[in-house]
Amino acid sequence: MAQSDDRVPTQFLEIKKRKAKMKFGEYKFQVKADLFRYLGVTSLSGFLRCFVLNPGFKYTVIMRTVRYLKDNGNSFKVAYFLFRMILRHLEFKYGISIPYNADIGPGLYIGHFGGIVVSYEARIGRNCNINHCVTVGATYGGKFPGVPTILDNVFLGPGSKIIGGITVGSDAAIGANCVVTEPVPDRGVVVGIPGKVISYKGSGSYVVNTVVQLE
Repeated sequence: MAQSDDRVPTQFLEIKKRKAKMKFGEYKFQVKADLFRYLGVTSLSGFLRCFVLNPGFKYTVIMRTVRYLKDNGNSFKVAYFLFRMILRHLEFKYGISIPYNADIGPGLYIGHFGGIVVSYEARIGRNCNINHCVTVGATYGGKFPGVPTILDNVFLGPGSKIIGGITVGSDAAIGANCVVTEPVPDRGVVVGIPGKVISYKGSGSYVVNTVVQLE
């Protein structure tokens, strides 16, 4: 497993840009990209069906809506508090704790809900697959203190834990119940406790209907 990464990935720069105020066009594209990950379509009927039937998508839509309303100030103050309460309700109902102010790129796919915890300081790129019982969390000591940065097209298997100030490279796949505490190279397939790279086949077969197909 790679011990360090001196380069500044372009994906990381894109993630940093999302700290800026969210415009309506960006909000709309993110929701559209999220929907496409689930269904491979972006129609209104598909949106309604997925919103009603898929808890992961419903949570993501409300989460992004809260972020948009918060970023756009006094005009949406009442709506912001209403949707913030809805998000809080869904957090307990579905067992998903992904804060609205976490930096998460378009194309988020939550395969199965329950036991999902993501730090509000986390940075997650495009087309991330998150499964049940995944933790993306911070450490404040040890070899890699800080919060994870997860680049594009990453698959996080059920029960996996990504901990500390590490970078998970693009197209990486993290196996079920794996504990990752060191940087992961691009296309790395990581399994075990502690996580070890066993191949460089990547996440391609797990991450489908990606954002690039919409651009």
